[in-house]
Amino acid sequence: MAKLELNGTNFIKESERGGSVRSLFWPWAAGNVSLLALSYGSFFLGFGISFWQATWAAIIGTVASFVLVGISSLAGKRANAPTMILSRAAFGVKGNILPGLLSYLIFVGWETVLVSLATLATETVLTRVGHIDHNLARIIGFIAASGLTIFGGVLGFHVIMRMQRLLTLATIALTIGYMALTISKVDWHAVHSLHSGSIQGFIGALIFGVTGIGLGWVNSAADYSRYLPRNSSSRGVVGWTVFGSSVVPIIMVIFGALLAGSSSDLSGKIASDPIGALTTLLPTWYLIPFAIVAVLGLVGGAILDLYSSGLTLISIGLPVKRHIAASIDGVIMTVGTIYIVWFAGNFIGPFQGFLITLGVPVAVWSAIFVADIIMRKRDYAEAELFDSAGRYGLINWDSISIVVVGTIIGWGFVTNPLASWLSWQGYFMGAIGGKSGAWAYANVGVLFALVIGFVGHIYLSKKTVFNQEN
Repeated sequence: MAKLELNGTNFIKESERGGSVRSLFWPWAAGNVSLLALSYGSFFLGFGISFWQATWAAIIGTVASFVLVGISSLAGKRANAPTMILSRAAFGVKGNILPGLLSYLIFVGWETVLVSLATLATETVLTRVGHIDHNLARIIGFIAASGLTIFGGVLGFHVIMRMQRLLTLATIALTIGYMALTISKVDWHAVHSLHSGSIQGFIGALIFGVTGIGLGWVNSAADYSRYLPRNSSSRGVVGWTVFGSSVVPIIMVIFGALLAGSSSDLSGKIASDPIGALTTLLPTWYLIPFAIVAVLGLVGGAILDLYSSGLTLISIGLPVKRHIAASIDGVIMTVGTIYIVWFAGNFIGPFQGFLITLGVPVAVWSAIFVADIIMRKRDYAEAELFDSAGRYGLINWDSISIVVVGTIIGWGFVTNPLASWLSWQGYFMGAIGGKSGAWAYANVGVLFALVIGFVGHIYLSKKTVFNQEN
């Protein structure tokens, strides 16, 4: 019987902590086993690079971003509280509202995107197999994807851990089936004929991998490690988080690049329907299993986002229970999905614009949070994370300033040509060749944001952290 989790932003009692660090494999694998990773192969090649460059960009970008997630997971083990409560140590009890709002936006954005993709994929399959009306097919997919996401996200941790194990195993099995049926579609000559791109294109693809695969999970990392005993292996927490998160998406991105590199027609279709386009390579009899794997894989990530968005909403001050906050987010996700599926046009432009625009301030916050964890040698003073008069203070203006400065500089070095509403970005690009120069699409502003956050926090807050612990 499904059991509702009653814990919210509180610290987990000793009697409720248990399990092994290996258990972290399941939620992170399920959250990143989505067929969307296959379409990422096309997105990577879209930076004008070769297959091998795309492969290395996927490996480096994925592992590097999930190392940040792994380090952030250590905070949960050390204090057994959600990520956006532990972030108060770096920003102050009330100052943490700013990164909390940023995290909330990226959670809601991701869960909406994932459910939208599951809806569109189901539509593609049902209209091809059963000749069902497009709107009816969308409604069926929408109900299935949103229903599973809200079910898991609202009921909470224990249901999620059971669901994610099943979702991971089922999705991996069906994905292997997809690969076996489509490997014959790979044109090895066409793939090897792809010319190597510039270093700027490679860096752009790598940064897209960082922002699109791993970086958005940093702000939920501790939400799943907080149930572990405090004597759990720190190396194991990081290792199992990185392994579970990285191994499947890396393989899928590489295979997706093989498919996209073999067919320019497939790459074009992926831009408007990243998951549904993949069905064009399948025999009719495998379309229903494909729909199942598409929905389950995407829902696995959406559940984690909905769960963490509920915790984040409480952490910034909404006075409700966790399951109520998750339900509110479910309503917002539903409205957003309806807009994307029934009213929006091309998918890839708004998607990349969303990733890069929010990715910049989230990159600054992520780097600050990771630097803060590394600097701290002792466990958090738990009660004082809820007390504005405690050691962590009301607002840490140094950290707030770093986020503001890092965001301003970061946005100045990114461009989003496919999203006209973001044309104002890239105002510093003149320093490196302009908006149409060689670095125009590399989005190095994300890297600048990470460096500013990490170095800035260590430089400005090292003494503060020392005083808090002594």
